Amino acid sequence: MKNEKLTRKEIIDNRLKQAGWNVIDRTQVVEEYNIIVDKNLVQEAATPYAGHQYSDYVLLGKDGKPLAVVEAKKTSIDAAIGREQAKQYCHNIQKQHGGELSFCFYTNGHDIFFWDLDNYPPKKVYGFPTRDDLERYAYIRKARKPLAGELINTKIAGRNYQVASIRAVMEAIEKRKRKFLLVMATGTGKTRTCIALVDALMRAGWAERVLFLVDRIALRDQTLEAFKEHLPNEPRWPKQGEKEIATDRRIYVSTYPTMLNVIRSEEKSLSPHFFDLIVVDESHRSIYNTYQEILDYFNTVTLGLTATPTDDNTFQLFECEEGVPTFAYSYDEAVNHIPPFLSNFQVMKIKTKFQDEGINKRTITLEDQQKLMLEGKEIAEINYEGTEIEQKVINRGTNALIVREFMEESIKDANGVLPGKTIFFCISKAHARRVEEIFDSLYPEYKGELAKVLVSEDPRVYGKGGLLDQFVHNDMPRIAISVDMLDTGIDVRELVNLVFAKPVYSYTKFWQMIGRGTRLLELEKIKPWCTQKDNFLILDCWDNFEYFKINPKGKEPKSQVPLPVRLFGVRLEKIEEAQTQNNSEIVNREVQKIRKQVETLPQHSVVIMEAKHELQRLEDENFWNNLTSDKMELLKAFVKPLLRTVSDVDFKAMRFEKDIVEVSLAHLAGETEKFEALKESIIEVIGELPLSINSVAREQALIRQAQNNHFWASINEEKFEELIQKLSPLMKFREAVITLAPAKFNFKDIVVEKEFVKFGPQHEALSVAKYRELVEKKINELVSSSPILQKLKQGQELTTVEAEQLAEELHNEHPHITIDLLRKVYNHRKAALVQFIKHILGISPLETFAVTVTKAFDDFIAKHSYLTGRQLQFLDLLKNFVLDKGDVSKRNLIESPFTMLHPEGIRGIFNHKEIDEILNLTQQVLAA
Repeated sequence: MKNEKLTRKEIIDNRLKQAGWNVIDRTQVVEEYNIIVDKNLVQEAATPYAGHQYSDYVLLGKDGKPLAVVEAKKTSIDAAIGREQAKQYCHNIQKQHGGELSFCFYTNGHDIFFWDLDNYPPKKVYGFPTRDDLERYAYIRKARKPLAGELINTKIAGRNYQVASIRAVMEAIEKRKRKFLLVMATGTGKTRTCIALVDALMRAGWAERVLFLVDRIALRDQTLEAFKEHLPNEPRWPKQGEKEIATDRRIYVSTYPTMLNVIRSEEKSLSPHFFDLIVVDESHRSIYNTYQEILDYFNTVTLGLTATPTDDNTFQLFECEEGVPTFAYSYDEAVNHIPPFLSNFQVMKIKTKFQDEGINKRTITLEDQQKLMLEGKEIAEINYEGTEIEQKVINRGTNALIVREFMEESIKDANGVLPGKTIFFCISKAHARRVEEIFDSLYPEYKGELAKVLVSEDPRVYGKGGLLDQFVHNDMPRIAISVDMLDTGIDVRELVNLVFAKPVYSYTKFWQMIGRGTRLLELEKIKPWCTQKDNFLILDCWDNFEYFKINPKGKEPKSQVPLPVRLFGVRLEKIEEAQTQNNSEIVNREVQKIRKQVETLPQHSVVIMEAKHELQRLEDENFWNNLTSDKMELLKAFVKPLLRTVSDVDFKAMRFEKDIVEVSLAHLAGETEKFEALKESIIEVIGELPLSINSVAREQALIRQAQNNHFWASINEEKFEELIQKLSPLMKFREAVITLAPAKFNFKDIVVEKEFVKFGPQHEALSVAKYRELVEKKINELVSSSPILQKLKQGQELTTVEAEQLAEELHNEHPHITIDLLRKVYNHRKAALVQFIKHILGISPLETFAVTVTKAFDDFIAKHSYLTGRQLQFLDLLKNFVLDKGDVSKRNLIESPFTMLHPEGIRGIFNHKEIDEILNLTQQVLAA
């Protein structure tokens, strides 16, 4: 291990040089910087060090004043030993020379820690800052303004939840947090929200350079256009056609692979301290494994954006305590401002994009299309009708979407967490098993007990303690996934949800299935998991209610292990097998192979830099001479996962190489069945090589031999190696095989239609939209024969008597055209019949109560963009209170639920002037 002096000369000097510092230029760097801590001891000079301290390095600004201290330790000890020493040097230099010296580093050469004193705790970084970086840091510390008083540009992002999300991030930044997560539904303006945040941070002096990361080039271009529109004066990268990274811009928008290549570049890299803010769009998709190192590399504040945080990784990455994001605005909040009125049973119609438009090139997302291309599949060959789902084509994404929608929309138990008792009606047994697997995958915390398949041929279903008995009498399972078995004859009083995950064509059977949930609870037999049942919910995922024209009564795969990791792992297994057989020749050959793999690790990757200290052991030739169990454990547990950083390789060639190593391992271990299965698969792959290509044709003899059983009967290590060397490079020419039906995919699906369906007593098919169509059609038909409607259309006002006559006329025409139903369907609590008629005839458009209230509150927030996060939370609560109750009094504002935010309610959150403004606001919306 290197001592402190060697560490400085061989490692730290080099890393400072990489950051642009000239260590031998004393106008930039002073080594052994003399700090006088006691002038009296210096004057007496008992020893050369008396009254002095010596800082290993002091980095100077362009004005010659100290900018930062660097404390060096030898490589064999923890860099943190120098933490307090570095801080002490900073304070003592300030005492000696005056001014500010707020930055210090401590390092053992491999690990570098940066401490922004009195600002943030120490943080591990992956390189020293440039002189420009440090001077920017110093300027920001000095010039930035408090964010609490910084106005938000509501012309960029003026919706109440956008302002609230920006304020939540700004308040967290002032508390010195460094990572944030916004969970906002697709289409709610995440990009605009971020642009308004960037604008506020730049105006307040908290950020000079911002990086916006996206996962597709199309999104990069879209984001650049958005910045151009809203912040036209801020220079952006890249310009049209620009490839090389530039350092003179303020806004940077990049795809993950592009930025990864930049930071790994030996020639055109960026300093780890280049950005002040990084925004990660769709953060749950692309940032794990390889791309996470981008976030690790940069020392900056990081903001994640996502519509669907599908796993705990997203929350952990952005340091969200207990899975709570910095701010969330859900899909339900975005599309359903008011909860619908509930009746005896409700139907919710759900239709996905694939069900509506089929699965084809036009409907598959760009991201999924890119995945298909990477897998060598032809997008044009994928073309299925929506009605063919679960028949000719299986899409896990559609099933998973239905499951997630159910978990979100279902009626829950008294605790409000788990769904109440539910039946999922599935198309086939295989479909049922797939749905069960999705529940287990998405909700592993319930340990496989939440949902169970109940099919008639399964003997475990029947009898005491069987699956059906468990479903009826126990808390778990909550969801019975059924194919025909539970369609009829099973009465479970506690059922509160039915999910039609299949089309039904028998009218009788359909109503029998609905009947599973119609029974009421027996008060003397109340069960803990269902203490109340006012209604039950039907989720119709296949348009069954429209099909039968009823008139009711009213409602992401486990990520695969990267191929380089798998190849490395298989070779390690082969080494272990060869060791047990004392076959040193194979051990030596495989050792050379894995050493070559280790050499492919990208040296400028943050992950590899992090592991540099441990990887030094592998540089010693003696390490490889005798691979003991301890060394093998190191290779398995520590080195193997590092192979995930390898990206610049021919993956098709590597996949074939991995297959050959696997079959050679089975051959070595004498696993005949596994060997035969792998052999057949490899023969099939080799047979797909096109001999019409010259480079393939040159290996025709080997290709034909390798498809012959005689070749495999006499296989040996030399032949395995020959297959790898000669055929692996040809795999890129392999012809794609057309997928046999039923095709299986896992494409992302989205909800395109979700609406509540109202019910009337005659079982006539009337969705909300169709009810409107019926009313509007009837009224327009009556115009020609009704003098009262003609008078109204001519712009004349009706008398009270005429209005009553019109109501009677419409009721006689159709009994369900009532003021109550019109208010529900048109979402207006106070409008009179004549107002609805004027709206329908196009005389005077009627704004819904929800729209009136929402607009008023949004306008209020836009005019008061200085409001704090808690004040915005109060206004959101007040808006929902008004929408729910239709009224609000002064007294309400100092009672629950407003006292949940402050014991004094509105008085504890707003000043007198603001309270008066809020009272005026509520009076205006209630009078509308």
